[in-house]
Amino acid sequence: MSIWIIFIGFMILSLVISLTLKSKFKKYSKIPLENGMSGKEVAEKMLRDNGIYDVKVESVEGQLTDHYNPVNKTINLSQDVFIGRNVSAAAVAAHETGHAVQHSKAYAWLGFRSNLVPAVSFASKYVQWILLIGILVVQRFPAVLFFGIILFAFTTIFSFITLPVEINASKRALVWLSASGITSYENHAFAQDALKWAAYTYVVAALGSLAALLYYIMIFMGARD
Repeated sequence: MSIWIIFIGFMILSLVISLTLKSKFKKYSKIPLENGMSGKEVAEKMLRDNGIYDVKVESVEGQLTDHYNPVNKTINLSQDVFIGRNVSAAAVAAHETGHAVQHSKAYAWLGFRSNLVPAVSFASKYVQWILLIGILVVQRFPAVLFFGIILFAFTTIFSFITLPVEINASKRALVWLSASGITSYENHAFAQDALKWAAYTYVVAALGSLAALLYYIMIFMGARD
């Protein structure tokens, strides 16, 4: 019963953070940048200021779909961020560009995460089905659940490695936004607040994944007793 209380708690916390994050970005999207730059222009300037000229800034569909792709070296910004000329757009654009800066400087944690992507992609595709089957047949074939736990462990490790990557990207973004004058003394705190709440989503995801991993391990150990 206690493990289910923990799961429900994480679900509620995740929902609260998600709703708060959307509210924050909506609020700060109404605060224009004094220089009138778009998210695309912010990203391109941050790239140039860091001596990076082989990364493209592109627009993608959807909301909160912003990401950096190290394979083809593209910063992909959602439409609202790509054309937005506000604090939210600048914060997101600078954060994603922060990942490009990490890549150019061979930031260790980004390298670790990139190396895990193939294993995590495979695990994410099959792990839930393997865990479900493993729980159903755990008394007769415990190896199935054990295999599922190994796959799930990869996704959990990936979640925790993601934390320093995301936090560092936000730190790089905020330092640059302030130093370059993109954000002013009056609105820099808003960009900081938006990225802080974005970071909370990764923290909750990592802790939730760890709780789930421990739950599956408990089931496996219980079946062996």
